[in-house]
Amino acid sequence: MEIKNGVYTGAEGKRSLIDLEVPEKLKCNNIVLFVHGYKGYKDWGCWNLVQRYFTDRGIGFAKLNTSHNGGTVEEPIDFPDLDAFAENRYSYEVEDIKNAIIWIREKVNDPSVRIHLIGHSRGGGEVILAGKHPEVKTITTWAAISSIEDRFPSGEELDNWKQEGVRYVKNGRTNQDMPHNYSMYEDWEKNKNELSIERAASELKKPCLHIHGDVDEAVSITNAEHLSQWTEGKMIVIRDGDHTFGSKHPWEDDELPPKLYEVCSLTRQFVEQYSEG
Repeated sequence: MEIKNGVYTGAEGKRSLIDLEVPEKLKCNNIVLFVHGYKGYKDWGCWNLVQRYFTDRGIGFAKLNTSHNGGTVEEPIDFPDLDAFAENRYSYEVEDIKNAIIWIREKVNDPSVRIHLIGHSRGGGEVILAGKHPEVKTITTWAAISSIEDRFPSGEELDNWKQEGVRYVKNGRTNQDMPHNYSMYEDWEKNKNELSIERAASELKKPCLHIHGDVDEAVSITNAEHLSQWTEGKMIVIRDGDHTFGSKHPWEDDELPPKLYEVCSLTRQFVEQYSEG
């Protein structure tokens, strides 16, 4: 089975795209659900090659666009819908993951199939938050954040955001000024307990793996150290690994960069380790 650009219903009833590929010979009945990070989407950079890596080795693979990531069903690449991007918030993306799991179960109606979460960067923090879902067998984070609060501005910058109601972040690749409404921070304040990655990680009773590069310029490796401590999960450091493990957008090669290949290999071994029971 292969579904490219299927449609699921995400937070606030917003429709978004999702891919699912289930190899004919599904190894140990495993399906991975991959969650992209900030200013990301399912077809960014090497993510399609990551899908191919897993499916070539008999593991099913799904990846979604979060519902308010700035893409649309008709135009999923980059960010044509900045109004939706402005309204995004962490609780929406956690809901998207849960809704994507429901969508996968509708397509693969086999209770023996196990779902494994992988999240990159911001998506890594969110798979921790969504990881208690009963359908989830394991959680793997790639260059993940360990705190939502730490990603917000503070002091005068936070005061200005509240006063103006919106703040902008430049996207260096697309040259867009990408808006964040203050409602994102208000959602965090309202749902601090539910959006505490530390709390969720400490309560997880599932196998967790945390992979991080030691030259990550975007998210400090201390985030992986925290996650590993809270989940009592394994941490693996990728030597000379940056935030995207050597990948970029666009990616014009037909092979994964060596560091990302290493990350995929380690993740596959971890998933297969917990394929029984």
